Amino acid sequence: MTHRNENTDLNSAAQHLADTGLDGLPEAFRILIDHAMKLERAKVLQAQPHERTATRQGYANGFKPKTVATRLGDICFSVPQVRGDVSFYPSALEKGLRSERALKLAIAEMYIQGVSTRKVAAVLEQLCGLDISSTQVSRATADLDLELDKWRNRQLGSFLYLIVDARYEKVRMDGVVRSCAVLIAVGIDAQGKRSVLGVSAKLSEAEIHWREFLASLQSRGLHGLRLIVSDDHAGLRAALTTRFAGVPWQRCQFHLQQNAMAFVPKIHMREEVANDLRSVFNATDLLAAQHQLKTIAAKYKESAPNLADWLESNVPESLTVFALPEPQRKKLRTSNSLERLNKEIKRRTRVATLFPNEKSLERLVSALLSEVSDEWESSNSFLNMKN
Repeated sequence: MTHRNENTDLNSAAQHLADTGLDGLPEAFRILIDHAMKLERAKVLQAQPHERTATRQGYANGFKPKTVATRLGDICFSVPQVRGDVSFYPSALEKGLRSERALKLAIAEMYIQGVSTRKVAAVLEQLCGLDISSTQVSRATADLDLELDKWRNRQLGSFLYLIVDARYEKVRMDGVVRSCAVLIAVGIDAQGKRSVLGVSAKLSEAEIHWREFLASLQSRGLHGLRLIVSDDHAGLRAALTTRFAGVPWQRCQFHLQQNAMAFVPKIHMREEVANDLRSVFNATDLLAAQHQLKTIAAKYKESAPNLADWLESNVPESLTVFALPEPQRKKLRTSNSLERLNKEIKRRTRVATLFPNEKSLERLVSALLSEVSDEWESSNSFLNMKN
């Protein structure tokens, strides 16, 4: 069966060239690369489609279209997907993916800093060996905006967990430097894989921005949530109540522990308080965590009454995660899984220092996060969903 399929693909490419001549090279190239990617997937899985083997590693999971700019023009390939505890991305596209990512980010970074299209063309020629005109760069920046808008507004689906976070960058507006919020949403699906679901950069008031951002996720089809994880960002709690009423909220344990230090009356007590909080977070189950919380709150009633009251009021918001299976708790009890994203964003934005407007900031962050999301979706699962 496999041999017959191989011959069919190869014969199809050859017949296409025979029928169309050199004009058929792009389509023949697509057929051959698609065929090579399927062979590579079978090798990684150690099994052909529908084949039962004792050595099988994961399963085939259909195909995902991806358009790649090549010297033969834009070609839409069918990239094989996998599921299970296995990571796969076709080596035939990996080099092109890295070049494409570098090109997009280079254009985005230069574009937001006001570099002329002529200079961008010169830089790309030096860095990448690409002999392109300023007109082509202008067209590429326009295409980039269209692509990123399409990505930000794509339809979503069912995700079990949602992690949201915010960071702030400097934007010049009407001659005044202001702090602009960048909101980020990451979803985890039933297979335990992550995707960046959305990003928004705006100067609007916090609650309004959060409410609009969450509403946009819902309008794009986000449903099925079992838990939302975040820090206690300004305006977020009210927005969650409005848009996702009834979905349990897990307050980030890492940031909550940092917040607690503001209520510790003496510096030498901080380490002890941090250890006490960790004993709550690391409890075996919810009842044990609640019992430990009562114990440490009582412990500080006299020496730090404000801390004791704060613990009783705030720590329960960080214990929602105990309702989840134990293998999933560690990665969902904080929003720290977004730290890599924040570090990557910071590495890029600190070069610009100050953005000329909200759109330029959103463009750069979107270009980066769209590529990160593609990596996540084609890599190993983030969560163990077996229990």
